[in-house]
Amino acid sequence: MKTFVPLILALIISLMGASTVFAAPLNLFEGDTLSHWYTWIKDRGRDQDPKKVFTMKDGVLRVSGEEFGCITSNEEYANYHLLVEYKWGTITFAPRVECARDSGVLINSVVEDGGFSGTWMNSIEVQLIEGGTGDFIVVGNGTDAYAITSPVAPEMQGSSHVFSPDGKPVTITGGRINWYGRDPAWADVKDFRGAKDVEKPIGEWNRLEVITDGGKITVLLNGIVVNSTIDCTPKKGCLQIQSEGAEIFFRKVVLTPRE
Repeated sequence: MKTFVPLILALIISLMGASTVFAAPLNLFEGDTLSHWYTWIKDRGRDQDPKKVFTMKDGVLRVSGEEFGCITSNEEYANYHLLVEYKWGTITFAPRVECARDSGVLINSVVEDGGFSGTWMNSIEVQLIEGGTGDFIVVGNGTDAYAITSPVAPEMQGSSHVFSPDGKPVTITGGRINWYGRDPAWADVKDFRGAKDVEKPIGEWNRLEVITDGGKITVLLNGIVVNSTIDCTPKKGCLQIQSEGAEIFFRKVVLTPRE
């Protein structure tokens, strides 16, 4: 009977859809290549980037923003501490030339490339946008296959809940949960800054941390907890970094396993 145990375990793992297991910090930016990633651009597909939307130089990824798309990790991950260092550039492109600079780090990305609007995999997005960095967005299909549960404040901002550590938990299968300090007067305009913004000014490096533990996600921006979930679905998947109309630079993307 013992002879068959490894085979049974392998079958169980296969059926569950195993994520990559790593025992030490994993640097996903090595040298001047994107060896841990592939590109996906709307209306072009996989590894078709003639306009060089994504370029690596001296260990820094430049995302031009000229076309909508992303880089996607080759592997799926779960239960990690993700450290991302980024800064905004100055260039913006249509249709968001005068809009707030926009991007995002998508975690727990699953199913197919371009499954959401032909551009991204279904996922949980940690938003990067002027005035709204740290918002959660459910990049799903409206079903409970993609959902987040977070404690929120009694008052909403428009149609969006606002994270509050002592708030009442709500579950959403679409839309967003704003970070705790998002300005009620937020406007989708370039150079927007709110009174409580934690993100640094344009051109300065920011430190984004995303900690996942089962369905729990904690987001820190420059050392401050700005959002978190009690639960989420899915609980593992690929990583994606967006191109969404604005120039942005990334100099560090490191995964450290959770014990």
